[in-house]
Amino acid sequence: MTTSTSTPASGTAGESHPFDYYHRPGMSLRPWPQRSTESRDLWEHPRLRYVEPMVPSCRRSSPGPLVELVADHQWQGDELMDDVVRAFRRTGMAQGRRMLDMALDHGIDAVPDAPAELVRLFDSLDNPPDWHDPVRWERGRQLWVNGSFASKMGMAVMDGLATFVGNDVSKATGATKRFINAFQRRMFESYTWFWNVTREHAMDRYSPIFKDTVKVRLMHAQVRVGLRLSWGDESFEFEGSPISCTSMLMGSISFGLVPMLIDIAHGRLYSASDLDDAWLHWAYIAYVFGVAPAVIPTTAVDAIELMNYFLPYTGGPTPETALMADSAAASVTNDRGKLSLLSRAAAGPLLGVAAYFGGEAATRALIATTPVHDVSLSRWIRLTGLYARANVWQNRVVDILPFKSARLRWRGRTGDRYWRFNLATSRISAKRKGITTTPYDHHDATPSTSAGCPIH
Repeated sequence: MTTSTSTPASGTAGESHPFDYYHRPGMSLRPWPQRSTESRDLWEHPRLRYVEPMVPSCRRSSPGPLVELVADHQWQGDELMDDVVRAFRRTGMAQGRRMLDMALDHGIDAVPDAPAELVRLFDSLDNPPDWHDPVRWERGRQLWVNGSFASKMGMAVMDGLATFVGNDVSKATGATKRFINAFQRRMFESYTWFWNVTREHAMDRYSPIFKDTVKVRLMHAQVRVGLRLSWGDESFEFEGSPISCTSMLMGSISFGLVPMLIDIAHGRLYSASDLDDAWLHWAYIAYVFGVAPAVIPTTAVDAIELMNYFLPYTGGPTPETALMADSAAASVTNDRGKLSLLSRAAAGPLLGVAAYFGGEAATRALIATTPVHDVSLSRWIRLTGLYARANVWQNRVVDILPFKSARLRWRGRTGDRYWRFNLATSRISAKRKGITTTPYDHHDATPSTSAGCPIH
């Protein structure tokens, strides 16, 4: 596959930051961005409970060779789609999206005069990496769907805390203000995508879900390019790339393996090949989603090692954490900033779930500026623990019954139950706001001007 080497990663003319480029084999590795200071206290609970016990002891004391390359990729995003976004700035976004849709539906050869950047993107999309095996991908999907309901709750909690508290993601999501100004659409699109990628044939080249995944990838690149232009070199010097390749990889590892790691921590058994297949399922989604192939681990143990190493560097909270948390709290408070009795009663159980799986430190960081900052969580943490243990125990009993392979196929035929439930509730809320479709196009204007973007 050919790649562009003439344009700095920011796409700006003239001089750029010396680390603003896409890494090539043989290049020196870039140092960590200044913001990459440890925040071990915030993320130690899930790391010690679910992740580190699965790392072989011989690999805990010194990082493997992939760790430093992944650290380097905090300075870059998704090269192929970033280049497409810049190409679409030349053609106009409306024309660019028409070309993208045509290539997704009919192949790149059906697009007259396709920009070279779009051709390179589809060269990657149409040619999966050698390690991708559709048979193992499907088995991994079934195993992932078969995770307990409690484990999916835990995964969602860790994803939510990383989104709203963690440095990298919270700054980008806070800057776009989509969780504030377009909450129902943002959540409906997210839940739709998360459920869809758990369904059969989701990543078949011409499936609607594959096409939606590429469109979500485009949105990430639109925000990344827009923020890079509007934030400038001073922010880049401190933060690295907005929505970096490293951040996308860590999200993929969390989605792919945290459910099984939570189940294991509660006594459920998986073989090494089970973990590998579940990871390879999500590894290919990460590839289609734009994570650089060079940093995608191909075994579960390598992926878990990366998560164990990078989790303490998630960072946060940021000013954007307070911005988004305060906005959410304002939606359920009265004119005097007081919560209703119902809202305060619901806060304890919801935050107890978050604290049980994600840790009380990160949960307190999320709510520090809200009216529920002092809510007692200990009782709800204990109750969540009782539920989690009972739910996983139920799955452990079912695991030892005959016809396990048939059950895996049966449970996997309609996608994941947890995300199907979330989508159903989100669809009801979205419909009340007149939102019934998921075009994944609400950042089309973001990188459209040389000065940055009309994000809000």
